[in-house]
Amino acid sequence: MKPRYFGTDGVRGPYGGPVVNETFLRRLGAAAARFFQARGAARGTEVLLGRDSRASGPALEAAAAAGIAAGGMVPVSLGILPTPAVARAVCRGGAAFGAVITASHNPAADNGIKFFGSGGMKLDEAAEAEIERELEGMAAPSEAVSAPRAVRPEAVREYIAAVSRLLPLEHGPGEGGSGVALAGWTIAIDTANGAACATSPAVLQALGASVVALGNEPDGRHINAGVGTEHPEKLCALVRKSGARLGLAQDGDGDRGLLCDERGGLLDGDEILTLLAVHALRHGRLANRTLVVTVQSNLGVDAAVEAAGGRVVRTPVGDRHVAARMAAEGAVLGGESSGHIICGEVSTTGDGLVAALKVIEVMRATGQPLSELRHALKKYPQATAALVVAAQPPLETLPAVQAAIRETEADLGARGRVLVRYSGTEPKIRLLVEGPEADRVHAGLARLQRAVRAELAAG
Repeated sequence: MKPRYFGTDGVRGPYGGPVVNETFLRRLGAAAARFFQARGAARGTEVLLGRDSRASGPALEAAAAAGIAAGGMVPVSLGILPTPAVARAVCRGGAAFGAVITASHNPAADNGIKFFGSGGMKLDEAAEAEIERELEGMAAPSEAVSAPRAVRPEAVREYIAAVSRLLPLEHGPGEGGSGVALAGWTIAIDTANGAACATSPAVLQALGASVVALGNEPDGRHINAGVGTEHPEKLCALVRKSGARLGLAQDGDGDRGLLCDERGGLLDGDEILTLLAVHALRHGRLANRTLVVTVQSNLGVDAAVEAAGGRVVRTPVGDRHVAARMAAEGAVLGGESSGHIICGEVSTTGDGLVAALKVIEVMRATGQPLSELRHALKKYPQATAALVVAAQPPLETLPAVQAAIRETEADLGARGRVLVRYSGTEPKIRLLVEGPEADRVHAGLARLQRAVRAELAAG
């Protein structure tokens, strides 16, 4: 059964709409508290709450906290903090669970909530279904219930300190400390006016880098607005202008990251994952010789990893599916083409900053610039589109779309593929066509778009 409220990555929607509002967040907070208590969490156990920089964040955090308190647990605010930092705090702090008030890469007018279990892992679909069942018939807790009783700003400092330790020193600890690692490096960074504004530049500076920044004014109104992973063109221009060795673009809650090489060329998640996996394989350090990606990743990833002696395992779209499969396979590296990169030895969820530091580690080890390292992946021609739709009926009930899929698959042959799916966070349908010949790929995408517009046109 399709969830009513939860999508691919938590609950998300326009602030003030039928779902993302204070009344619903109070109910959802209470339902989540009851769910975790039923799983054995003791009454009064702490729940850690973080948020991104949206103007609606404080009100929604207070509402979720009121619900959690009404459900018998103790909400504690971590303030504005990247999603991976909240997951880390939950995992290391022994909290019953955690939540982040965020709409990730969505515009400022949207907001939402993501949950993490006590181990710092996102909830699976079964857990979300249980929380939705708790919601049935539940009235909103009283608005008089108090907001978080405590604020822990040290969570920001702890995250900065932990991530700053990831790069090895070039010299001994008596010869400059952690600031030696990136001495002489200029790095451009775009933090999307979001949750990573206070953390990512601080980590890079602590490692000795000279940082040139954009998207670093978290005023609550301009998160993701023309910046971040959804709009990386400004970062690429900044890299060229500043002479930076690389650039990092993050999304509003910091769990996605895209890179830009020193020439201003953008790398997506597939390129980042492939260069990390191939380097690790060459040095015998990729756990179980396995990389986990989603069905969205380019087929060239499989070819590159297999040529280096590894294997690729694919999951449905969503970094929680990647994380779950990584655990099942004993893998420590996985992610999505969108830039969710999970470095399992460091984090339980995607972390754009950690992924960037892992790439920098490869650059330092090989002495190669990012423009060379990215050649680890030779992509198959791929074309994608995301179309707004008026509804999301089962795909198998759409004869024109099904006919277009069959015709495109037949035209591409065994070396190509077609992927059609609804977005789990937006009213969109996502189309992907991939194959060895670019002209057939683009013709197939056009065919699919015509069929979608005929049967699912918005408005």
